[in-house]
Amino acid sequence: MSEPVKVAVVGVGAIAQLTHLPVLAKARGVSIACLVDNDRAKARSLADRHGVRDVFTDIEDAIEDAEFDAAVVSTPNHLHEPHVLALIAAGKDVLCERPLALTARGVERILLAATRAKRKVMVGNNLRFRADVQALMGFLRGEELGRMTGIRTGHLQVRGHVEGWRLRRQESGGGSLFELGMPLVDLALWAAEFPAPQRVWASVHKGRGANAVEESALLVVECEHGLTLAFDTSWAHAGDEERWWFELSAQRGTARLGPLRVVKELNGLPVNVTPTGAVARESPFLQSYRSELTHFVAVVRGEVPYDPPTDQVIVHRVLDAAYRSAEEGKEVRL
Repeated sequence: MSEPVKVAVVGVGAIAQLTHLPVLAKARGVSIACLVDNDRAKARSLADRHGVRDVFTDIEDAIEDAEFDAAVVSTPNHLHEPHVLALIAAGKDVLCERPLALTARGVERILLAATRAKRKVMVGNNLRFRADVQALMGFLRGEELGRMTGIRTGHLQVRGHVEGWRLRRQESGGGSLFELGMPLVDLALWAAEFPAPQRVWASVHKGRGANAVEESALLVVECEHGLTLAFDTSWAHAGDEERWWFELSAQRGTARLGPLRVVKELNGLPVNVTPTGAVARESPFLQSYRSELTHFVAVVRGEVPYDPPTDQVIVHRVLDAAYRSAEEGKEVRL
């Protein structure tokens, strides 16, 4: 039996507590080598809960004193780039929660550093690993629905759930468009096999204050081959429940997620061809992270091919264009 992959968890906030730690603690062939967080008491409590010996408050101390093969980074957004670069320089493979960096240039710096150091870097785009998404991709990759023509997607969160560094642009990178929109932009472009974006239009509504981030945003992206993508995000939704949707139109069918439904035109008539068993028993949220972390460990072991996340440069360029469009009040051409 091969030695377990030793993983350091850098940043033990909400997402680490809900997904990374419980999943890694139970994963076969994995051991959590240490936890790193500036809140030592919190990190120590979580380490005791999950049977982890070592706790550090500084990433450089962890790199110097702990023995590990790879790291999962889930610190605040503005720390992702420096933390990932430090880990790459130390010879570690890294799974970083999105965003990989705050800008496209930051992503490019990480990609270059990883290539030079021959390290593997993966971005936490967990939506790609949802069971219903994987089932949908079977239809799309097999071209069963014909040429894709449009995607409409959105995520609306009820007001009051966002606080702290996420409301400070220098630390977060942006508001609801960046936090809620980025995973949807990635999923839409990935599902369409990353067609070249050509035109971007966006409108945002900011909170109070000169440095406030946007509370809500609308984004439209026109890509090559006539594909149009539309995104609607808000973390100040004046409703009584959270909403998330992803709907796709193609020449010979339609599909949606949450739950999965696929309709295909057969002999001129719409037929429900949704596969049975496409929905995981656990929540899509936890299932996606479990699959993502399992894939990362397999990548570290060399059991599955490694694909550098070069497509994240495109995602960031779309979002950069969106903010410029909103600021200038006009369409931006890429």
